[in-house]
Amino acid sequence: MILLDVGAADGRPIYGQIGDRVKFAVASGVLRPGEMVPSVRELSKQLVVNPNTVARAYRELQSEGLLESVRGTGLQVAEGAVARCRAARKDFVRDRIRAAIEDARGTGLDASEIEAILREEWDRGNAAANGAAGRGA
Repeated sequence: MILLDVGAADGRPIYGQIGDRVKFAVASGVLRPGEMVPSVRELSKQLVVNPNTVARAYRELQSEGLLESVRGTGLQVAEGAVARCRAARKDFVRDRIRAAIEDARGTGLDASEIEAILREEWDRGNAAANGAAGRGA
């Protein structure tokens, strides 16, 4: 089962968030080619969203060739989806970083200050991840 986190705070349509999260799950190996994705009903219940929203996300993923229908059973991750999902993940991150850099430039920070902030936040994230992994061990 994939766990997705979507919400209004993201600012993007929910179906787009679902599609991105499925792509990230494929890119990271949580979902593999040939593996079934949760049914529309199951995922809509998990996310507490309208089933039509999940269906729309799945239709778009099918049209992109990332999911394919398996007669009588549901949708599975298509062969070749991993490389395309990894590229989509990079595009997503690049867009977010580009926007953050534009914001930082707008405040008057120079490249070295932006790099320092990026490094600090990367290290902070690693420390938090390592702390979370170390708890309960």
